[in-house]
Amino acid sequence: CFKLVSDGIILQIQPIGNAVKVIAVHEETGTEVSFMAPRNTPMLSLKMLARKKLEYVLTKSNPV
Repeated sequence: CFKLVSDGIILQIQPIGNAVKVIAVHEETGTEVSFMAPRNTPMLSLKMLARKKLEYVLTKSNPV
């Protein structure tokens, strides 16, 4: 299990068998999302998916 902090997003990545569980938290709002991915998924892809999912959830909960 390890954590990364980047652009206001905290990522926690936990290996679970052949998969990883990714938990992403938006520092400013405390909004949290999580998803599962194959263990061999590139780190860049995990970061991009986490960012996109957080953007989606933040937009959905605070429509302009």
